[in-house]
Amino acid sequence: MKFAIITHVPHLKEDHRLYAYAPYVREMNLWNRYADEVLLVAPLTHIKPNPIHLAYDHTAITFLEVPSFTAIGLKAKALAFVKMPKILWTIYSAMKEADHIHLRCPGNMGLLGCLVQIFFPKTPKTAKYAGNWDPKSKQPLSYRLQKWILSNTFLTKNMQVLVYGEWPQQTKNIKPFFTATYQDNDKKPVVERSLDGKIRLLFAGTLAKGKRPLYAVQLAEKLFRNGQDVQLDFFGDGAERSSLQQYIIDNRLEDIIFLRGNQTREQLQEAYEKSHFLILPSQSEGWPKVVAEAMFWGCVPVSSAVSCVPNMLDKEARGVLLEMDTERDSQKIINLIQQPEVYQRKAEKAVFWSRKYTLDYFENEIKQLLKRP
Repeated sequence: MKFAIITHVPHLKEDHRLYAYAPYVREMNLWNRYADEVLLVAPLTHIKPNPIHLAYDHTAITFLEVPSFTAIGLKAKALAFVKMPKILWTIYSAMKEADHIHLRCPGNMGLLGCLVQIFFPKTPKTAKYAGNWDPKSKQPLSYRLQKWILSNTFLTKNMQVLVYGEWPQQTKNIKPFFTATYQDNDKKPVVERSLDGKIRLLFAGTLAKGKRPLYAVQLAEKLFRNGQDVQLDFFGDGAERSSLQQYIIDNRLEDIIFLRGNQTREQLQEAYEKSHFLILPSQSEGWPKVVAEAMFWGCVPVSSAVSCVPNMLDKEARGVLLEMDTERDSQKIINLIQQPEVYQRKAEKAVFWSRKYTLDYFENEIKQLLKRP
């Protein structure tokens, strides 16, 4: 089977190997396992791989490089217009050769893929919509357009669209889905956390405005000022790092808040296992994989109520939903610290739920999706 992937994810080349963001590659390696040949349409970036990158396993990948583009600003729009013919032709050529077309949405490349796939109604297709599918959420026009095309069974034929969460009044081609990080054999016993000593908080992800890392800092600060013995570790890097560092210095929080930068998967797992709470105040998520990962290791998630998070946490049976008010949110955490049996019950429910969604289960679901009709 020739498997064509259309994605906006930047790729890297080193020593004749192809790299990209590790969680993405880890998933794509499972899809690619059922392909004889992979046609990969994606942008190429010229940086060195670092701990957040991973190489593809497949030995028969044809990389079809396309330029990345954005439509923000007049100059960017003009440049995008110039690049468009090459990108559209590359996508069309890959789809024409493919036995199965796979779109990664939302994104600029995903939008073009949504448009071009209309001309291949007979080719089996899947689309992974890794953003927020909530019909009530405010999203950019390009995202709304992708959702509309994917949901329109007149324009989009022979495709299963994989979305996070279960939503009302969806077309028959929309399939609730998930993402996994761990395998069945990763299920080692979870150590029960003591709430008597230092309370460890963890933020894992990109330090970008949309993830609201400053709110995590302010929440930890509020707990600290209220007499709680807390420590907050940031795992990840990004544009907000310097402003966070300045806030930490200005408010004399150097002894309780630490910016660890990008870490390996093993180091992150160790942090999940040792932490009491994961803090995720994000403005928007698709499938918040750090929430599922934390739950897998008994780290109770404290997250904003975006996308499918309320579903994942069964409202608050498996975690805490942030109200984005440090006074109220800190009190929720303090209440759990003061009630170890309630905390432990949430942690146990989180583990039980998360450990159903393993890579083994995920791969079996992918296998069913790629079965030839």
